[in-house]
Amino acid sequence: MITGIAHNCYVVKNLETSIAFYQLLGMTPAFDFLRESGERFGVYLHMGGRNFFELFVGDVTEVTGKPSYQHVCLEVDDIHTTIADFRAKGIEVSDAKMGSDHSWQAWIADPDGNRIELHHYTPESKQTPFLGL
Repeated sequence: MITGIAHNCYVVKNLETSIAFYQLLGMTPAFDFLRESGERFGVYLHMGGRNFFELFVGDVTEVTGKPSYQHVCLEVDDIHTTIADFRAKGIEVSDAKMGSDHSWQAWIADPDGNRIELHHYTPESKQTPFLGL
């Protein structure tokens, strides 16, 4: 039985740049992936609870020929505060808008252009009956 999403995995051009970006979002390094030579080629980042991001250095076109996803969506507790916090850190973020699912959303991108949706549920969100609130 599936119980949740364990992690999202991205191939990134520059591991250090990407780690720094995701740390600005509040994620913390959990552990590294190291070659036998000791060279770091990947990292696991913890975003809270049982949720992680996995990053590997490389060229995504070598792996898939093209990006194999459209975006990842991260739940936030307050869309407007999150937008203000990210902008204060120099992160370009769209204005919030109400989605057709009655949830607030805003958009950012990481240094490789990977799209990230910020998602804030409301009592009217279509997802609310499934959230156990």
